[in-house]
Amino acid sequence: MTGQPSAMIRVEVAYALPDEQWVVPVEVPEGATLEQAILTSRIQERFPEIELKSAKVGVFGKLGKLSAVLRAGDRVEIYRPLLADPKAVRKQRAAEGKRMRKGGGALGPEGD
Repeated sequence: MTGQPSAMIRVEVAYALPDEQWVVPVEVPEGATLEQAILTSRIQERFPEIELKSAKVGVFGKLGKLSAVLRAGDRVEIYRPLLADPKAVRKQRAAEGKRMRKGGGALGPEGD
């Protein structure tokens, strides 16, 4: 039989900001790509700052390409650029922690 409609699958498209997360369930044809799911979700209407051609995307935390084919139940994630390098932040926190412990500071009358 030709002309038979392709089966539909359900996936989610997720985008997170520091203070909110959006997860949009969508139905796409079997064989759809990450890009097709993102466009179907219309998430860019809510978040116009998403530059799809340059954004990093993935499925369940694993980087992928816009052309990757989805499976039923996949969670498409659109990643924001990092504001700070995680290694630098950890290094800074460790340095601050060492200073605090090493110096000890004044304890006051109760801590003598």
